[in-house]
Amino acid sequence: MRVLFLESHPMWIHGLPNGFRDSGHDVMISGPLTEQNIPEMLGEFQPDLIVMIGWGPEQTPVKLDWIFRHVRQTEVPLVYWATEDPTFTESFTMPLIQRVQPDFVFTICPKRLDYYAERGIKAAHMDFGFHSSIHCPVPAEEAYRTSIAVVANAYPHVFEQYSGHYRLVSLFTLIRPLLHEGMRIDFYGRDWDKMKPYLGMDIPSEWIHGYLSYPDAHKVYSSADIMIGLQNYETQLTQRTYEILGSGGFLVTQDTEAVRSMFTSGKELVAAASATDTLQIIEHYLQHPEKRKEIREQGRRAVSHANYQHRADYMVQVLQEQGLLPQTLATAAGQGQLISYADLIRERYEVHDVRPGDTLWKIAQAYGVTIEHIMKENGLTSYDIYVDQYLKIRERQQ
Repeated sequence: MRVLFLESHPMWIHGLPNGFRDSGHDVMISGPLTEQNIPEMLGEFQPDLIVMIGWGPEQTPVKLDWIFRHVRQTEVPLVYWATEDPTFTESFTMPLIQRVQPDFVFTICPKRLDYYAERGIKAAHMDFGFHSSIHCPVPAEEAYRTSIAVVANAYPHVFEQYSGHYRLVSLFTLIRPLLHEGMRIDFYGRDWDKMKPYLGMDIPSEWIHGYLSYPDAHKVYSSADIMIGLQNYETQLTQRTYEILGSGGFLVTQDTEAVRSMFTSGKELVAAASATDTLQIIEHYLQHPEKRKEIREQGRRAVSHANYQHRADYMVQVLQEQGLLPQTLATAAGQGQLISYADLIRERYEVHDVRPGDTLWKIAQAYGVTIEHIMKENGLTSYDIYVDQYLKIRERQQ
């Protein structure tokens, strides 16, 4: 089977697509979408299934309109995996669904299934997972060695809008007490310098390392003595829960219903129910590396079934049951192919990646071509371009 992912974000292109490939399916990852390349991919790759994920650069209103226009002209099933439920169901997920009209929706939130059913939307629950090609144990690196680390964005803007969000409970349980005891935490992610209103103090600037490339996160998970993992909901696990454990990290997280349903605290991870718990847990396990090692190993085994190959197989099974995929699918004996459409374009064409301040006139001048030439090569109908868009300049000489 051929599966097309309309996706470019690192968080998504390294996970579920690799799971489909592992099960013998051929996979194409679109990269940044344009109005021209969507029909090109549909025609060239001839997918049997099209998948969209989450909320990212390929889910803008303009791109969603392109997707609807071109995918609806085919008979290929379009599936959306709603990874922002339940907080953003009404503000983001539903507008997206109404715009692109997918044939089926998978959601990370089982409590949203009735919500979708009431609206005539076919849906099933599918949780996050991890893929060992990018989340696996590696030798500790000196640059990331630390006692305690957090890899996460801070999301102060979310707390401004949702003051009762459960992530704040997790923040108050796991991070705030350590900071107020003067214990160093190394933070990787955006906006931790804006969290004083929620933490009650400024985080020292030398503890804040900013954005960390998604493919590099497992280096921190493997190098830190203790990883702090926030939870967003009482009844759902975050994706990082799977990724930290899959990378062999020692995870201290919030004691929630979802955590208790899948793990035993003190065996595969350690769960804290209060600020006092957190302080006692950190103090104890920093002094017992042999216990950390045992829990790391057991944690990794505990999530082995949650890999993205299993998630891909489950998705196929559900879609077959729904009559959206045939009962018999052609697959490779081993791994399928993983194709990046953006890489194919770069092999065939000289390409310009749009940067801030670029205009078609500047780009045309830089490459010695006309604006009309660039517009024709890329199927542009206006002078509008956007940052990170790639533009074909001219075909490469064979």
